[in-house]
Amino acid sequence: MTQTDKTIAVVKGLIMDGVAKANSGHPGGAMSSSDYATILFSEFLNFNPDDPQWFNRDRFILSAGHESMLLYSLLHLNGFISIDDIKNFRQFGSLTPGHPEVHLTPGVEATTGPLGQGFAMSVGFASAEAYLRDKLGADVMDHYTYALASDGDLQEPIALGAASLAGLWNLGKLIVYYDSNQIQLAGPTCKADCTDHRKVFEGLCWQVIEVDGHNHDEIRKAITDAQLETGKPTLIIGHTVMAKGCASMEGSHKTHGEPLKADEIAATKKKLGLPAEDFYVPEDVVAAYRSRFDGMRKNAADWQAMVDEKLKDAAFAEMWGHVTLPRSERKIDWPEFTPGETMATRQAWGKCLNAVMDSLPTLVGGSADLDPSNQTATFRSTYGDFAVDGFGARNLAFGVREFPMAAIMNGMQLHGGLLPFGATFLTFADYCRNAIRMSALQELPVLYVFTHDSFWVGEDGPTHQPIEHVSSLRLIPDLIDLRPADANETKVCLDIALTQEKMPSTIFLTRQGLPVLDPAEYPALFTGPRKGGYVIKDCDGTPDLILVGSGSEVSLCLETAKLFKRKVRVVSMPSAKLFDDQPESYKNEVLPPEVTARAAAEAGRTTLWHKYVGINGVILGVDHFGASAPGKVLSDKYGFTPENFARMIREKY
Repeated sequence: MTQTDKTIAVVKGLIMDGVAKANSGHPGGAMSSSDYATILFSEFLNFNPDDPQWFNRDRFILSAGHESMLLYSLLHLNGFISIDDIKNFRQFGSLTPGHPEVHLTPGVEATTGPLGQGFAMSVGFASAEAYLRDKLGADVMDHYTYALASDGDLQEPIALGAASLAGLWNLGKLIVYYDSNQIQLAGPTCKADCTDHRKVFEGLCWQVIEVDGHNHDEIRKAITDAQLETGKPTLIIGHTVMAKGCASMEGSHKTHGEPLKADEIAATKKKLGLPAEDFYVPEDVVAAYRSRFDGMRKNAADWQAMVDEKLKDAAFAEMWGHVTLPRSERKIDWPEFTPGETMATRQAWGKCLNAVMDSLPTLVGGSADLDPSNQTATFRSTYGDFAVDGFGARNLAFGVREFPMAAIMNGMQLHGGLLPFGATFLTFADYCRNAIRMSALQELPVLYVFTHDSFWVGEDGPTHQPIEHVSSLRLIPDLIDLRPADANETKVCLDIALTQEKMPSTIFLTRQGLPVLDPAEYPALFTGPRKGGYVIKDCDGTPDLILVGSGSEVSLCLETAKLFKRKVRVVSMPSAKLFDDQPESYKNEVLPPEVTARAAAEAGRTTLWHKYVGINGVILGVDHFGASAPGKVLSDKYGFTPENFARMIREKY
């Protein structure tokens, strides 16, 4: 038995023991991937053993997140987690949850589990590396992005959408290993898939290498050949056997999601040359695995010394400052808008983007094939398309790939150093939704720009008119919803989004024109949105009636208030999330509990607004699908006029 064989056997032993102790987990795929992953970590992966967050480390993304015990076993050999952490696999509060979670376990680069998204995020990682390599130099940014994917990952369409972009973008430092064990949870993959992945990925402009995933020399050569291919991403297809090494259950789909029984584990350990001892990690395996560590420490120290020297150059120092400056410390000079003008908030976003793009060189992003509609056309024409026009180009031409777009942004944000944004129509947020959820779960402050935010889209009809989407996205924990009332609120909302450290933001923007509100008349315009909801127009003393609106309906509320002789307060609520996070004292100040006559207006589902106006409050909204007609016609048909809103309120109060 070679030292590599022994190390792999120890890794497999940890996988079996960890899953068995938890009585829950996925040992089969982790065991079939062990040969490749152990060789990658012990012989090729470049990192700093003393700092899991060293900036120029190679990134490894376990897209097959169910194989988490494989990753945890290797992170233990790295010295990043303890054997007690391994023993607490899947237990409450442990560093070894059922699927890897970034920000929790040292050495975990991304939260994975929803299949296909790790693959797509790896494209984002590699894109960030390529852009920063262009801006900082290949000596500063020269790491690889490795991903390990399963059959299930490649069955999710998001993987192929992201792979198409990776091929187009010539991401030569992206290396994906596909553990092709031909088994998934329900049985053999041939029951659900007939894809020739070599043909598919070669057609997507990838280099494809096929190996016996248990032949160590073939694995080493494949990784080396992948590193030598600088113009294309590489897919290494490892033909493997599910639960390789098991005494009697090799190839069984039951090992995918079930712990091995005690007698099977005992027989397998004997077959692998391991003692019966649980969680066995001998000193010679640790010493051999860590034989490269001193060299990697020196490499990291030399890299830091080089960066320190480069910081003497003003141009490099300026770019480095943009890369490393915390988002919360950024001061952004936003444009001014002329009160009284009519401007769609999507146009305000476009003007804001155009005004700040030169001063934010790490702001990168693009649209899902909607540049003119999303107001990103000037950004694209100014900076060019990433990779197609050079790795220093800043527009990401995602094409009609909303889900890959969102996951790729997550990968870019996880890599660090960039401010990613992506844009599409709000009605297509459903395509992005699970990646948006993963943004929030991973505490990633990416910016989602959603235009055409209501039935005012008009003639395109119900397929393009979002009704439930804003309310639906508000249900995602730790996601900031931003629906600005005018151009001035738009720039404040964008400032909120781009200075966030941990929460992603969704900004909902109109197609139709809205009046630009005058800060002289509404002095809280620039400070109020930061608290989510605020009094934009008040009355003397305690109000008789409170009107609450968001986005385009704030102007409707302001006009409606003029139709009453009663004392009326108007509240603008661009962000329910930020308002809900305020102290109870502030919320009661804006919405005094003693004032029960309340009404809300928003061009979308009504249900969530009862939180602010009460179960019997008046809500002007849309709880049905739209129709194809001019926006003004629909607004009259659906009652979005001051006169109708006032009538509804009078009938109730």
